[in-house]
Amino acid sequence: MTANKSKLLIIEDDPGLQKQLRWSLDAYDVAVAGDREAALAQIRRHEPAVVTMDLGLPPDPDGSTEGLATLQQILALAPDTRVIVLTGNQDHGNAVKAIGMGAYDFHHKPVDPEVLNLVIQRAFFLHNLQQENRRMQQSGADSPLGGVITRDPGMLKVCRTIEKVSPTSASVMVLGESGTGKEVLARAIHALSPRAKGRFMAINCAAIPENLLESELFGYEKGAFTGAAKQTKGKVELAHGGTFFLDEVGDLPMPLQAKLLRFLQERVIERIGGHEEIPVDVRIVCATHQKLKELCAQGRFREDLYYRLSEIVVTIPPLRVREGDAALLAHHFKNKFCAQEGRAALNFAPDAIAAIEAYGWPGNVREMENYIKRAVIMADGNTIMADDLGLPVEGLEEEPINLRQVRDEAEYKAIVKALARVDGNIVKASEVLGISRPTLYDLLARHGIKAGA
Repeated sequence: MTANKSKLLIIEDDPGLQKQLRWSLDAYDVAVAGDREAALAQIRRHEPAVVTMDLGLPPDPDGSTEGLATLQQILALAPDTRVIVLTGNQDHGNAVKAIGMGAYDFHHKPVDPEVLNLVIQRAFFLHNLQQENRRMQQSGADSPLGGVITRDPGMLKVCRTIEKVSPTSASVMVLGESGTGKEVLARAIHALSPRAKGRFMAINCAAIPENLLESELFGYEKGAFTGAAKQTKGKVELAHGGTFFLDEVGDLPMPLQAKLLRFLQERVIERIGGHEEIPVDVRIVCATHQKLKELCAQGRFREDLYYRLSEIVVTIPPLRVREGDAALLAHHFKNKFCAQEGRAALNFAPDAIAAIEAYGWPGNVREMENYIKRAVIMADGNTIMADDLGLPVEGLEEEPINLRQVRDEAEYKAIVKALARVDGNIVKASEVLGISRPTLYDLLARHGIKAGA
């Protein structure tokens, strides 16, 4: 009968009120708890979407300290849970405090079953809506931004940050190792901003000689120096109405740092050899693989410029810590280069995938792209072997991804940790794990764990 009912937990120490609530809320699969320990055990075991709780719990039935402490632990253990607090008419202050701690709603005693039912129905509806939204986000996680291929939670968080900051006017600093895709994110910021119809201009501060960099940035007037045959606009001015991307800004020489700072403060430029101030409306996005705060401490980068550029800081995780992305990107680049080189579809041999997943990728996505292109060109037949990649594979073993093996290892670790926390007490260990004692005994036997060990 309860298979299709939503799980509802009632935390109430009065047996009479427990019975009344059970009866009036029979549309749900109801579990009850009379104190904090029992409530947390039920949360772990059933993971209910909605909880009703009385703030007056033992050993403080006439106060609210125990109830508020229980609320705090419930939300720490299951933050998506919707908690409805039941309070007396004279306890409005504690109800407000509970809402401030994260409770979903409150309802005054004596309980009105019809009103409470409506509050609970809405809590379940909002919880289900939240879960559906999360599933939709996960299902669309492959391409959160144009040009970004990832399923890694850390990288997805970066993508969500980019989506938030792009519509604003804030200067953005993108940090990350070489080859992580800093310019890809800079272009995504431009594409998602109100300036998308304007120009995206980029300059690499490390690739241009110092004596030419100022003219590249700010332009020059005719006759400003030998060879200046005509007036030439700089890239900052050309980006007017759009986005200007300063790559490897950590390599910007100190004299130009001062001029860039003045531009950021005044939003005007002067061409070399000119005396006219030219207003420029442009958004600045910069990137570097260097640690700018350390450069500031060493006197190699202006601290005031750093704070002007870093209104929003986005740090891209390196490929080696992005779970599953190495293989995902390898398949993407393989398909791209097969089409580009006119080759029939290729597959990766198991040893090739194992090599890709085991390699540290110090050059990140750029290095990955180069290796896969080489492999597509070098592969014989329709399979890419580890030798085609040219990656170090000595002593390499393919990482097991058997689901049963992974689950067994996780179960073993969780049981051992739980037993250690409760000093071998089976009852408490089963509550911590959210399972019944018979189930725990079965798991102990299967994994060969001694309860007293």
